[in-house]
Amino acid sequence: MSAKSAPNTKLLASAVHQNKRLSANGMSERLFTWLFKGLVYPQIWEDPEIDMKALAIRPDDRIVAIASGGCNILSYLTADPARVTAVDLNHAHVALTRLKLAAARELPGYDAFYRFFGKADEKANLAAYERFVKGQLDDESRSYWEKRGLAGRRRITMFSRDLYHHGLLGWFIGAAHRVARLYGINPGDLLAARSVEEQRTFFDTALAPLFDKRLIRWATSQHASLFGLGIPPAQYEALAASGGGDMSLVLRQRLEKLACDFPLSENYFAWQAFGRGYAETDGESGPLPPYLQARHFQTIRERAGRVDVLNESFTDFLATQPDDSQDCYVLLDAQDWMTDTQLNELWAEITRTARPGARVVFRTAAEPSLLPGRVTPEILDRWNYREAESLEMSRADRSAIYGGFHLYTLA
Repeated sequence: MSAKSAPNTKLLASAVHQNKRLSANGMSERLFTWLFKGLVYPQIWEDPEIDMKALAIRPDDRIVAIASGGCNILSYLTADPARVTAVDLNHAHVALTRLKLAAARELPGYDAFYRFFGKADEKANLAAYERFVKGQLDDESRSYWEKRGLAGRRRITMFSRDLYHHGLLGWFIGAAHRVARLYGINPGDLLAARSVEEQRTFFDTALAPLFDKRLIRWATSQHASLFGLGIPPAQYEALAASGGGDMSLVLRQRLEKLACDFPLSENYFAWQAFGRGYAETDGESGPLPPYLQARHFQTIRERAGRVDVLNESFTDFLATQPDDSQDCYVLLDAQDWMTDTQLNELWAEITRTARPGARVVFRTAAEPSLLPGRVTPEILDRWNYREAESLEMSRADRSAIYGGFHLYTLA
């Protein structure tokens, strides 16, 4: 595991800043960059089971993926790849992913691991960190978790104060709950539904009408309203365009899919959104990400050493790799942030480093793939767009927030 984890502020700025500093959009972009330097996603908001199905990971495959909250990185280990390289511009995400890997290796068993990352709200986690994990972290990750915030508490104490109430995503979900309660609606009541039909009834009668409220329509029309979802201004525009410019309509449609399209017994994203945590479970049943399921714990413990975690950009990492050296690429939604120049630089490196049969998956705020017309034909023509599989995976993605899931294979 690499020890490199210093904040990569310049790279983050180059990914987000597309307008002049003193313009309205430019100031919005710089506010997002400042917020994004801290923890954003305590849990990644992409469905790793869909990724693994699309990628069809093989034992000799080498995967390059954006780390985000690290849930996907550990989950991919269940598919037995040869190597996983996790990259991220956010040093908090790098530290969180390394913490999860160290905990998988060092904690005494599944119960301690689930208590740490499943419940993430018990003081026993701090004792476990001190005894088993702290000494096994690289210096910079340990320094990140030991640093004290404005309240004087070490960052690691988030795991005794409910990790999933922290980070930009945790604060965003908390704020959404508070706004709903102003109108007499408790989003958590959805979790009492005993069937998909009851989930639909609650959405139609309680949640959907909120998006007609003047305050909510105004708030969601502001770029900054979605910073808590990790959505920068450029991606906000793409998301709004998918609803004809009406962001409240887009959010209503995405929330409808999250609330109604999957049984609660199968969708841990719904539990996070409406319950701000995971469902009570014994680890064998109930909705959990793959890396938190008891049946996978020993496998992840044994394979955790196959992962490298780097604080750098996807393109910069690939530029250091040999030709024909990688098999699977997981871009999450990062391309929504990119200029045409950045997209072409990225895909030039993907194409150069891709082995025969390589696969690329990514998500977009809008429904269509954003590559046609933006990535040059001499690069894009090397790849096949798997349209039917992409549509199937889009429908099956339980996180529900994205307009499209896309799979490309090397021609």
